[in-house]
Amino acid sequence: MTLPTPMGAKALAQPTLTADAVWRQLHQAASDPYRSTGMFGWQFARGKLARDPVFRAVLQRGLIRPQAQVLDIGCGQGLLASLLAACDAPAALQMWPADWPPAPSSTRYSGIELMPRDVARAQAALQAVAPHAHFACADMRHAVLPRCDLVVILDVLHYVDHAAQDALLARVHAALTSGGRLLLRVGDTDNTWRFAISRWVDLCVTRIRGHQVAPTFARSLAQWQASLRASGFAVSTQAMSQGTPFANVLLVCDKLADDKPGAQA
Repeated sequence: MTLPTPMGAKALAQPTLTADAVWRQLHQAASDPYRSTGMFGWQFARGKLARDPVFRAVLQRGLIRPQAQVLDIGCGQGLLASLLAACDAPAALQMWPADWPPAPSSTRYSGIELMPRDVARAQAALQAVAPHAHFACADMRHAVLPRCDLVVILDVLHYVDHAAQDALLARVHAALTSGGRLLLRVGDTDNTWRFAISRWVDLCVTRIRGHQVAPTFARSLAQWQASLRASGFAVSTQAMSQGTPFANVLLVCDKLADDKPGAQA
């Protein structure tokens, strides 16, 4: 990774950098590849990485293991791929905060995205910094899911109906290796006013990105947990709305043995 000026490898490698300073460096390194795609792609990357707590959280909480084969469903313009590439740079590994779990180094990334423009933007931005990342333009309901260690689904599963949600979760379970993990962020409908804000912002962002507004099929947190357990996952929850007014929850879902569907966490 070529780090942006005026910050170079020497600055990144300083052992005295705070975790906040390290995150600022990673944020810039992950955003800058989108400059080549135009103002919208770059500003969207900067804003999303800065304001959405999930990107820093997955690093700070060690939710993506080193050398993992990562499948990102609903990957958009590939922000997670760019962030993982930034984390894998030698300078980033040298300055990694001592109180964080190990960096997600040497990961292999595949993304699935329905919108062709987002796929094209991801490919254009990341061909230099993440040349081995693979992006497929496909519907998550029908796309082939490669064997993987980690599946990430952030804020997109509610765009398909409940039967399609359950079918995809079963397919994700089958695609995961033994001990594999699903990171699924959802909105909790029981958190009424926060969920209403989440839904309104979702509609606005969908329109701004030039996409057709589709019906949504949300669930309560308890309903999501029940569906995941029926699909063969042990489920834990982590709040993922810090600094926002949204009703978002990150479900950390670890695969149970294939012969133990429905086991309780």
